[in-house]
Amino acid sequence: MTTAVQEERLSALLGRASREVDEGRLPSCQLAVARDGELVHLATLGAATDDSRYLTFSVTKALIAAAVWVALADGALRPDTRVCEHVPSFARPGFDQVTLEHLLTHTAGFPRAPLPPLDGATSEGRTAWFAQWQLQSEPGTRTEYSPTAGHWVVAELLGQATGTDYRSLVADRVLAPLGLQRLRLGVPVPDQGDILDVVAVGADEPADATAPVVVTLDGLLEMGRPEVRAVGVPGAGAVSTAGDIALLYQAFLHNPGRLWDPAVLADATSHIRNALPDPWTKVAANRSLGLVIAGDDGHAAMRDALGRSVGPRTFGAAGASGQVAWADPDTGLSFCYLTNGLEADQVRSFLRSSSLSSLAGRLLLESAA
Repeated sequence: MTTAVQEERLSALLGRASREVDEGRLPSCQLAVARDGELVHLATLGAATDDSRYLTFSVTKALIAAAVWVALADGALRPDTRVCEHVPSFARPGFDQVTLEHLLTHTAGFPRAPLPPLDGATSEGRTAWFAQWQLQSEPGTRTEYSPTAGHWVVAELLGQATGTDYRSLVADRVLAPLGLQRLRLGVPVPDQGDILDVVAVGADEPADATAPVVVTLDGLLEMGRPEVRAVGVPGAGAVSTAGDIALLYQAFLHNPGRLWDPAVLADATSHIRNALPDPWTKVAANRSLGLVIAGDDGHAAMRDALGRSVGPRTFGAAGASGQVAWADPDTGLSFCYLTNGLEADQVRSFLRSSSLSSLAGRLLLESAA
C-alpha cells in the first residue's frame, strides 16, 4: 500500500530543506521518507542528483550497531562483554572495566581519544593507539559523546570476537541481506565518483560559544578525504543516499527475513541503558545499544534532533552538520536528511535538523493505514 502524506505538509518539509540551498549556504541536501518497507518520497536539492551519495558522519553509528546486533544474536558478544576479553591493549587498570555497552552508550570514559583515520584501517594500527589512551572518567559513570574513539574500539571488538573485519561484517551480514546497494562502509577510491565532496560553510561566522566542540571543522573535512572514505571509519565514515538510510530504518522496524534476533532488536531499539544527563543539553541521554530513544519526558527535540512531533518510541542517530535519521514505531515512518555542507555553527545545524524532523513527523494523513 502506498502511504498517503499530506501534500501541504510535504511541501513545508521540502521548503524548509531548500531554504539554505536556495540561499547558497548549503551546496546540496537530500532527504527521504519511507514507510511499510518502501520509499514514500526522495528529494535532492542543489548541486546533486538522486544518485549522489553523501558522507553520513555519525549517522553511521546506527549501521555499526546493526552489525553488533548480529554478533549478539550469534553469541559472539554480549552487552557486558569486557573489551579486554578480546583486545589485549585494554587489559590495564580502568580500561579493563570497559564493556561493549559502555562503548555503544557513550559512557566508556575516553570520548576524545585520538586515532588518525588512516591508522585505523588495520587492527595493528588501531590497537597501537588504544595502548596510548588515557581515561577521562570511570567507565559507566558519565555520558560524553564520542565522535569516533568508542566506535574504533567497537570495530576492533567485532573483528576479534567474530573473526571477520567489521567492514565485511557490515557488508555481508547487514547490507547484502537487505539489498541496500548505495549504503557502504569503506569505498575504494576508484569507486567514489558518485560521492559528493564535503564543503565548509559559515566558517567565518561567529559560533555559539556555549556549544561543545565535539569535533573541529578541520576534523570533519578530514573525514571527507578520498583516502579516509576508503578506510570506512566505523563511527562516522559510511556513504549513502538518504533513501538507503531511510530503508535501513524500515528494516529496524520490520526485521525482514528475521535478519536480527527479535529479542536483540527489540532491546536495541527500545531499552534505554543510559539515562545519565547529557553534559550539553542537561537532559537524560536516553541511549540504547547504539541508538538514541526519544522518550516521553518532553525532551525528545533535544536528543539527536529527533524533533517535536515524533512518538516517544522513536529511535535514531544524528550526524555532523544537521544530518539525522530516525524511525517512529508508532507511525511506521522513517526519515533521513543528509547534506555535504559542513556548518561551523553546531547550534544552527542542530536547529535545522530538529525543524526538519518535526516537519517529517507530521507527514502522515490521519486516515493512513
